[in-house]
Parts: sequence; structure tokens; C-alpha cells
Amino acid sequence: MNMDIKEIDGACHCGTVRLRVRLSDGLNSARRCTCSYCRMKGAVAVSADLGGVDVLSGADALAIYQFNTMSAKHYFCSKCGIYTHHKRRSNPNQYGVNAAILAGVSPFDFAAVPVMDGINHPSDHAGGPRVVGTLRFVASPGE
Repeated sequence: MNMDIKEIDGACHCGTVRLRVRLSDGLNSARRCTCSYCRMKGAVAVSADLGGVDVLSGADALAIYQFNTMSAKHYFCSKCGIYTHHKRRSNPNQYGVNAAILAGVSPFDFAAVPVMDGINHPSDHAGGPRVVGTLRFVASPGE
């Protein structure tokens, strides 16, 4: 897997929403979050600057979910329900993009993914983002 990839296409499960993404640090920015919403959706997200996500098709099928401070905007396909990307609360100049929608990328391609403290959100206290753990995928022998 090319961790330094700059541009990649992606799509939701049903293919209605198609994106072209220009990653700000390739797949090197992969991470998870402990906030209530991210815990439930379970996605590995990578970073793209605000101008780095182009909706190629299916813009009319994108729905938005917001909660709590209403700062972050979580986009998902209204047909298949797959989360595609979100405008970050922690960095409003970036999107988090679901790595699993990217062509040829699986969340299981990452041996270790840092987990960010979203329960104690960096926008709510001094000190900035904090890593609280690491999620690891270890393949079974013979896999």
C-alpha cells in the first residue's frame, strides 16, 4: 500500500456517491476517534484539506448529520448509509475521509492506527489533540 498517495477516488457502498480526494498527508494521517459518534461508526479517517474533496457524482444523495456543538458535518450516502467524509470540528480547514471508501484501501491495511481522544475534544480544552491508544489489526496465521 502506498502510504504517500496524493490523489485517489472513492465511492460509497452502492456507488451513488463518488469522490475524488487529494490527501494532505497521504494515508499517513490515518486515525480513529473516541467521541460518541466515531465510536459507533468505527471508521478509520484520513485527512484532506477543505478544497481536497470533490464530489464527482451523487451530491444530491449526500446527507449530513450534526450533533452537540453542530460544528462538525458528517456526510453519508442517503441510499446505502455509508459515511464518506466529515468536516472536522478539531480542524475546520480539513475533512476526515473514510479510508474504507477509497479505491483499493481497506481499514485492515493499517497495522496500527492511532486513536484520538474525542471524548475530551481538543476544542474544549487547552493542549490540542491527544492520542489515547492504538488500534491494531493482526491477521490470523495463513491469512
